Amino acid sequence: MDRADARQPTIRTQILVAGAGSTGLAAALAFARSGWQVTLAGRFPGPLAGRTVALFEASLRFLESLGALDAVKAKACPLETIHMIDDTDQLFPVPDLTLRAEEIDLPAFGLNVTNDELAAILLDHARAARSFEIIEANIADYEFEDDGATAILEDGRRIEAEFVVAADGRASKARAAAGIDITEWTYPQIALTALLRHEAPHDNVSTEYHTRSGPFTLVPLPGRDDAPNRSSLVWLMNVRDAHKRLAKPREDLEYEIEDYARSKLGAMKIESDIGQFRMGGMQVSRFTSKRLALVGETCHVFPPIGAQGLNLSLRDVADLEDCLSSVDLRNDKELARALARYERHRRADIGLRTHGVDLLNRSLIIPHLPIDLIRGAGFIAMTALGPLRRAVMREGVLPHLVLPRSMRATNVPEPRARGKRFARV
Repeated sequence: MDRADARQPTIRTQILVAGAGSTGLAAALAFARSGWQVTLAGRFPGPLAGRTVALFEASLRFLESLGALDAVKAKACPLETIHMIDDTDQLFPVPDLTLRAEEIDLPAFGLNVTNDELAAILLDHARAARSFEIIEANIADYEFEDDGATAILEDGRRIEAEFVVAADGRASKARAAAGIDITEWTYPQIALTALLRHEAPHDNVSTEYHTRSGPFTLVPLPGRDDAPNRSSLVWLMNVRDAHKRLAKPREDLEYEIEDYARSKLGAMKIESDIGQFRMGGMQVSRFTSKRLALVGETCHVFPPIGAQGLNLSLRDVADLEDCLSSVDLRNDKELARALARYERHRRADIGLRTHGVDLLNRSLIIPHLPIDLIRGAGFIAMTALGPLRRAVMREGVLPHLVLPRSMRATNVPEPRARGKRFARV
């Protein structure tokens, strides 16, 4: 360390949350609420063009436990019905599948809100709560020891922590420093995202057209004074078509979106920038190290099918909070048992979602009759068998494998006294 670095203050904390996106902010809020000394480090991400997130019932309960749900509701639209339409032109016709939240005694499956608004809500809530320290700086490196970890910031400052929660995304430096291996794969698809205005009301129905290039999905958004009918678009397509459509005049693309939606919502108007991102997936060899746990896209990445991404990330956070709730971080045996429990939970939950989304996506883009027949049989079974349909809906919004305490009910445990909030040397 040079002399300039030596003069930099050292920040000491119990839990360091690496990554300042929605998952990192939620993690810092959750652990601070439980009484831990928490420091959040990272740069806040820039705007995500056209991106929204559908937050299902379990995630809404978690946000309520953080005290952020009312602010989210004010910016979001309820998802009362999901309508799936097979548009693959396969040999044997497949009936439409309609899922209604009222069938499982919920007013809605969840809420749809833009990524940017959700991140802003969580950041505003964190700043108002003042329950943890926010350091707006990237972490350049880590040193993991038996009794803790040190994060070295790009400006030379050091953060000494008893434990690290890595929410720093798919290119995680924390994960790499801990020597956790990853497996990555790509799909021959790009997703285009946009916010739309349209003529006809959506009636709080999310509509998915399953095409040979992937799903074309319209998810309801709340109206505005100048635009009473709004939705978000997630459109998966092959790389060549994505480049062609991005090169089109916006008006031509709006006509094509209306055609794909079968004009059910009338004329379309794109009101946002158009986002694009390549489809891919990622799995990790393990979810924990001795002084580290991975959450969010640090440990799972898959296509935006079934709106599982952020819902799964928030479940990571809530599950980790449960596992560490009664642990003395200085006790190696206690911490090891807690991390083993977290490892078991996340391997089962994440594995089920990752393989399920991968299977559905590949079944659409691979035009083989046996695969079409299997997918069609699934649609027919879901349409005809009410108990099966309701079981699948419940699993999507309130998973049975792992449902942490803060996602079971609005009541949360009283925070434990864990000493002073921050300390510096």
